Amino acid sequence: MIEVGEMEDLIKEYKKTSALLAQNNPEAAEAFSAFSRAATKDGALSNKVKELIALGIAIAIRCEYCIAIHAQLAMRAGATKEEMLEAAEVAVLMGGGPARTYVTELRKALEEFSKQG
Repeated sequence: MIEVGEMEDLIKEYKKTSALLAQNNPEAAEAFSAFSRAATKDGALSNKVKELIALGIAIAIRCEYCIAIHAQLAMRAGATKEEMLEAAEVAVLMGGGPARTYVTELRKALEEFSKQG
């Protein structure tokens, strides 16, 4: 498990890996990025709601990198701590006990990213 203060490190590591993939296959990397931007832009659902959905899925599938990334993006989109914790509750509903343990990663992300202002 990741410690408080290491969430930003996870995001940096993910970005390094993304850059490596982009060097290897720029067309695929840009296609993924374009899809990501299109899928998360405001539409019938706001970007904030979409990031809360992504955060819930990240918890349910137990992806530490995804939790860090989508916790940060949800906060940047205006999600509150309470909204993020409710999304986590739905993730636990769908993912069971193992997903519940990964709410610990969200707690760490909330602590770390809340200090960033």
